[in-house]
Amino acid sequence: MKFTDGYWLTRPTLTPLYAVEVDDIRIDETAGTMTVYAPTAVIRDRGDTLNRPMLTVVFSSPAPGVVKVRVVHHAGAVHRGPDFDVRGQDGFRPQLSVDGREGVLTSGSLRVRVARSGGWHVDFESDGRVLTSSLPRSVGHMTGIGASGAGVQSADREPTWVHQQLSIEPGERIYGLGERFGAFVKNGQTVDAWNADGGTSSEQAYKNVPFYVSSRGYGVFVDHPENVSFEVGSEVNSRVQFSVAGESLDYYVIDGPTPKDVLRRFTGLTGRPARVPAWSFGLWLTTSFTASYDEDTVSAFVDGMAERDIPLSVFHYDCFWMREYQWTDFEWDSRAFHDPTGQITRMHERGVRVSVWINPYIAQRSALFDEAAARGYLLRRTDGSVWQWDMWQAGMGLVDFTNPDAAAWYVDKLQHLLDQGVDTFKTDFGERVPVEGIVWHDGSDPQRMHNYYAKLYNEVVFGALERHRGAGDAVVFARSATAGSQQFPVHWGGDSDSTFLSMAESLRGGLSLAMSGFGYWSHDIGGFEGTPDAGLFKRWVAFGLLSSHSRLHGSSSVRVPWAFDGEAVEITRRFANLKMRLMPYLTAVAEQAHTEGIPMMRPLVLEFPDDRSGFDADTQYMLGDALMVAPVFRADGSVEYYLPEGQWSSLLDGTVTDGRRWRTETHGYDSLPLRVRPGTVLPWGAVDTRPDYEWADGVTLRCFALPDGYDRVTVVPGFEGADTTFRVRRTGDVITATSADARAPWALQVADRRAEASGAGELSLSIEEATR
Repeated sequence: MKFTDGYWLTRPTLTPLYAVEVDDIRIDETAGTMTVYAPTAVIRDRGDTLNRPMLTVVFSSPAPGVVKVRVVHHAGAVHRGPDFDVRGQDGFRPQLSVDGREGVLTSGSLRVRVARSGGWHVDFESDGRVLTSSLPRSVGHMTGIGASGAGVQSADREPTWVHQQLSIEPGERIYGLGERFGAFVKNGQTVDAWNADGGTSSEQAYKNVPFYVSSRGYGVFVDHPENVSFEVGSEVNSRVQFSVAGESLDYYVIDGPTPKDVLRRFTGLTGRPARVPAWSFGLWLTTSFTASYDEDTVSAFVDGMAERDIPLSVFHYDCFWMREYQWTDFEWDSRAFHDPTGQITRMHERGVRVSVWINPYIAQRSALFDEAAARGYLLRRTDGSVWQWDMWQAGMGLVDFTNPDAAAWYVDKLQHLLDQGVDTFKTDFGERVPVEGIVWHDGSDPQRMHNYYAKLYNEVVFGALERHRGAGDAVVFARSATAGSQQFPVHWGGDSDSTFLSMAESLRGGLSLAMSGFGYWSHDIGGFEGTPDAGLFKRWVAFGLLSSHSRLHGSSSVRVPWAFDGEAVEITRRFANLKMRLMPYLTAVAEQAHTEGIPMMRPLVLEFPDDRSGFDADTQYMLGDALMVAPVFRADGSVEYYLPEGQWSSLLDGTVTDGRRWRTETHGYDSLPLRVRPGTVLPWGAVDTRPDYEWADGVTLRCFALPDGYDRVTVVPGFEGADTTFRVRRTGDVITATSADARAPWALQVADRRAEASGAGELSLSIEEATR
């Protein structure tokens, strides 16, 4: 929120306190802390210390390259939780020093300098370079003013806030803050980190993450699950301000030096994305939301995909697999599904997994409502009654996952479905969580629980799947999230319109989420609301099947390709086959998401942090480190995109173009800019009908614009962690490849020699045989 009236004045309803200078700095080597005592006015003599508030700022470090800052006004406030699970490095302590000039905390490459004289000034440095600074009027405490117009102390329960401002340099860009569908670069925006079901066409977000990344190679994580208000150069043009209600503020400054390094450190603190099963990367098809369907309809959809040779990995049953007014009761609607267990078995026999829709609400007509209410498993009001409302379904209550018994009860209901053969769940909702007049089982603060509930909900469901299926074979399709939720993938972009504009805003949301520590992301191919025309559907199919995860889904109309035209069938088949061929490459990219926290879909600034021309690019992305994807967002097929330096080859037609410039092209429905990074050795799978095959069998190494000398590439990492590494050497127009792993010898044969001596173009090496 904004506290000032222009640069000089404070808004008339507020009374400010700012850290003005440093009175004292004390270090505690055992605790690893540096505590700074900051009066809120200049102290000229002893008399000035009377009736004078003070702010206390404590610096510490949980891990190398990370500094925690805690700003406190009154330390006696009640803290009820919940809290993000922030994991430091066991036993780590920063280096601390203080002298007459400054206090210094050093954590790996990151250093904090607090000036002891002059006005308030704190620098965060990395390798001698100042990343950002806390300057005068940056650290503040605000108190609301009562009806009389006079300042009232916070002890009288007037609202209070604590804020911090960190400087941003000219040309610096700020990214992240969760899945936000507005401008990808957050400079100039006001962002409230408050989960809401607002669709993709508003300033609201399903997934709020109070974390941002700077183009200068550092990040800031505000450690508060309640509403965090960000002013990104929108209150003071040269600063990012973040504020929370209350008497204290906790945040972390995270060093790079690159944005990728920032994400590695951030996900090291808050959790890395789980490994997901190979089958989840295939095409998902749903019944759509309110479109009429039954067992015969589902069978016809699956049969139709097979008859048209379109690979299908997962079929999803949306809400009405359960009877209306009874969501969620976990029971199949017997009017439409007479033999659900048998149908699931038949799906599995055809190689298709099954997903079903769930949410955390229990409707009053559900047979489970009375049971859950009687046992205290539903959220209660302060008067002891069950919290209910009529939005979504009549008389719905909300499962209280802070109650371990309620969580176990919910999992028991899921287990029945898992025993029937259900493979995964679409965990919808989790955003509309009340904060007024309610009491959580564990006494959590309702404001802090509002966003945090999304993590609890998806953690419970993901944990049930993982226990049933095993680590690496569990996946959900989740909509709501906050910091830490990246551990429970996959997440999709929510309710978009069936328009080109909404298709583009969906991508912006995915790119922002990628810069927030989330490794995988999907969206509704064709858009959710409305019915796309055939042209839009075909463009969205290409985008969707070149995303981390791919799902055809709509609201009142179906998304089977033949509902549009014959070419839509061909386009869906073409790009589904392409994604299957890319599986040896995509699994390596997915493994990096799991082990390092680097997302599969990457904004250009993440992959090319030294190329300023890509800092604002928000209509394209890197799929891993090797493939550039630029979806077509215009009906006429025109597309503008940027290529960094080098010779970039089209994966679709083999043409080569020079980078370091913006390009404008026009593409048919069967094409889009899909460029291969120069110097890439791309493993090309031999199977195009499913994602979960033996990727090493018959794989081809496709070499693009290799330079002279050695280029090392990991071809198939394997989910067990066993890497197969090749050395690829180019001399003139001859390429040889040898395995660097004696445990995994590969017989290689040159399949095609179309590369020129300059290194442009493509040359393929096919692997005839592989043993481990």
